[in-house]
Parts: sequence; C-alpha cells; structure tokens
Amino acid sequence: MLDIHNFERFAEVETPFYFYDVDLFRRTADVLSALSETYGIEVHYAIKTNSEERLLRMLSAGGFGADCVSANEVVHAAKCGFDPSRIMFAGVGKTDKEIRTSLEVGIGCFNVESIPEMEVIDAIAGGMGVKAPVALRINPNIDPHTHKYITTGLEENKFGISRFEFEAALDKLKACSNLEMKGLLFHIGSQITDVSNVFGLEGKCARELVTWFEEKGLKVENVDFGGGLGVDYEDPDGQPVADFETWMKALREYFPIGGPYKLHIEPGRAIVAQCGSLIARVVYVKKGRTKNFVIVDAGMNDLIRPALYGAYHKVENLTAAYCRGDNTKDCVYDVVGPICESSDVWGEGRILRQTRRGDLLAIRTAGAYGRTMSSQYNMRDLPKAVYSDEL
Repeated sequence: MLDIHNFERFAEVETPFYFYDVDLFRRTADVLSALSETYGIEVHYAIKTNSEERLLRMLSAGGFGADCVSANEVVHAAKCGFDPSRIMFAGVGKTDKEIRTSLEVGIGCFNVESIPEMEVIDAIAGGMGVKAPVALRINPNIDPHTHKYITTGLEENKFGISRFEFEAALDKLKACSNLEMKGLLFHIGSQITDVSNVFGLEGKCARELVTWFEEKGLKVENVDFGGGLGVDYEDPDGQPVADFETWMKALREYFPIGGPYKLHIEPGRAIVAQCGSLIARVVYVKKGRTKNFVIVDAGMNDLIRPALYGAYHKVENLTAAYCRGDNTKDCVYDVVGPICESSDVWGEGRILRQTRRGDLLAIRTAGAYGRTMSSQYNMRDLPKAVYSDEL
C-alpha cells in the first residue's frame, strides 16, 4: 500500500494530482549511483519519462547525465544542472533549429539515427565553425519481447541505422569533416522484464558489431546500450527498486570491467515509475445490470498509457485503507475516467475495497510517462505535482 504519512492533509489536496514519494526516489537514485560506480557504467537519465524540475535537479546533483529527445529537453536539462558535456540528444527527426540549439548548449553527443541526419548535422556544424560529437545509433534487429509500440530495435522500426546501411554510413562519416565520432548506441525497446536474456542478447550483439566496425577502421570509444529496463506494474510494492544490477551484469558479460570502452545506459522508467502515483477522487459509483462502475475525476488526459497501450496500472482505494481501516468487503468494479472516449478506462473487473463517492484512489506506478504526457483534452486542467515531504 502507498505510504502516506499524513492522510488528512493528503486528502485535502485538489484532485487529480501526481504524488511523488521523495524517499523512494532518493533510494532508487542512490542504489543506481552505487551500482554505476561498481560496474563502471555511466548513467544518463531519460528526460522524456518525467521532466519535473525538482526530480531532475536531484539527479543532476547526484552526478547523472541526461538523455534527451528534443532541443527543449536539452535546454531544460542544462537549466536543471546537468553537465552539458554529459547530455545526449537522440531522435529520428531532429530539426535544423534543434541541432543548432544543441550545438550552442555544447552537448556531449548527438545519437545519429540516419545517413541523411549525418549530412545535415555536418553542414550545420560546419556553418557554425564547430565540430559536432556524434554516435551512430545501430538498429541491432533484436526482439525485446515487449509491446509493439515501445519496441525500437527491429529492422521494421523507424529507429537507427540497419545492417544494410553500415558500409554507406562509414563512407558518409569519412566524408563529413565536421563530425567527431564518439561511439555506437544500441537501444532495443522499453519495459523489458526478461532482463538477463534480452539484455544479454543485446550485449552479445553489440560486442559483435563493435568488432565489425573496428575491423572497418572505425575507432569506438563509447558503447551506449540505451534504456529499457522494466518495472513491476502489477505489484509495485514487491519490487519498488528496479533490478539495475542484473541489467549491468548482463552487459558486463560481453564488455568486461577494465576494457577499452566506456559504457553508458539511459534508464528513465526504472528510476522514476514506482515513486509516482496519480491520485483521483471517486465522483460516482454507478450500478449496472451486470457490472458496477467507479467513475473518478482523473482521465486519459492525465495518464494516457492505459488508453494508448492498454497498459496495466494497479488501482488502490486509499480512503478504505487509511480512514475505514480496510475492513470493508471486496467488490468488483470497472474503474473509469470522465473523458468522452470509450478507451478512458483504468481497469475492468478490478477488485477494490467497497468504494464510495468521495473516496481517494491511487493509480500506481505512474511516475514515468504520466504527467509528462498529460494534456488538456476536453479542456481539463493539467494535474499538478505534490511531493511527499511537502505534506
């Protein structure tokens, strides 16, 4: 159950809102920082998962780098204290303006996703009289066994440079005098839970491809494995801190400590997902002929993952637990939101403590891809952020 120390003050906050457990966030960051030092793997936090300034400042103060997918994220990361030389910029559609802005900020690396992008960055850097640091994002054609919308490493995906383009990419690198080669990036998808097998396969494939590129004369200093480590959405309290160590061990099997390469990873979800919950208030309990509905004031505009991916989030009745002592009977409900879309559903057939109008519900594991993807669809207010140490 979500740990709320002062439920009375918690219950007074206008809903819906995002609640962040600061202690869990710090603990997760501390665990990851220690493992980063032990395994010699540099960590770049994926800004897109959660761009809350307070959380970012905590990570930048802890020595993490940043992984960005827009120039606005690059500027925001620098504003939040991340060392520009440790900011990476990925994405298949970097615009000329974004490239110029990132060069002005002085980022550490562009993760280049296509040969045409190499040409554009080279031309812009030349016009500015600077060298652009780049890494080639390689599409390794690995199936991460995750949702098709968050799979990024298959040849059918839009991301990265595929094997049939390798020779052409090398030729283009030689022809681009304003690019400074930094290394290779591999990223195969998100919410990967078969950690040892999938990341082990990624490490093996990366080892083979690094060797291939070096045999072709390319000097590889940095090997970036992207992100993708999954979290437990069904039992968030069972493993509140993700299994970072198994991930790092799988990668180090093929790139031993003390070797010539600097290794990098780009976790996002695994750092922030479990520390965040979306808190909603029950507006109505509606009885149907064959099912009962709990209608809450949080909708797909606040957290779009269930509507977009069919994603599962655990739902808990906080009022039943903290005010009624969790002694009411279990009931089965379809938990839904207020948006005028049939996909605005938090869960069908969910077992909750008997629920009443005014109860507070927690939609768990919402710290990643939650508030950062929220919108004002139906002209609804954006949810605000509340931190545990502020209550």
